[in-house]
Amino acid sequence: MESIQETVPLSEIMVSLNELKLFGKWSYRDLVVLDPSLKKYISLKPVVIPHTAGRHAHRRFGKAEVPIVERLINRMMRKAKNLGKKHLAYNIVKTAFDLIYIKTKENPLQIFVRAIENAAPREETTRIMYGGIVYHVAVDISPMRRVDLAIRHISEGSYLCSFRSAKPIEECLADEIIAAANYDSKSYAIQRKEEIERIALSSR
Repeated sequence: MESIQETVPLSEIMVSLNELKLFGKWSYRDLVVLDPSLKKYISLKPVVIPHTAGRHAHRRFGKAEVPIVERLINRMMRKAKNLGKKHLAYNIVKTAFDLIYIKTKENPLQIFVRAIENAAPREETTRIMYGGIVYHVAVDISPMRRVDLAIRHISEGSYLCSFRSAKPIEECLADEIIAAANYDSKSYAIQRKEEIERIALSSR
């Protein structure tokens, strides 16, 4: 009986990293992150299924190496209805990316990266205490937190859109990502970004 190595050439078994596609559909080639501060924290490492099983959990800044789509999937599990149901959140994001392509005819990965860049606030306030008096002072936001806040606001906006609505969560998520990518003022993530920056500006 012949072994697998003898019957199938090794060149046919091996797959180039450039050929890997998210969900088997969306290419990682030619993706661009325009914001230089976020390049290090938006992981676009080619994967077919974005599921790293929490390998980053015990390493400082380990989540910067988690595929950016998996971070969105994890955030979509935060509400009570989806809590712990990663496969359900995975299907929501997968369907939302299909809808993004249907509406824009562009690579959903590039649209999502653009949405994060637009929705990431650059300044916020922190509390400083002097002699028992609390002051709110404007501070710059670290790149890691900028990405975290952008993903949080995109997922919150999609849940608020679908709550007590006939519109499914997949369509709400797709619309929220497209609106944020276009810097549309109707986007919840863009509204939250501008509100945070407005409060920080008044606290300078």
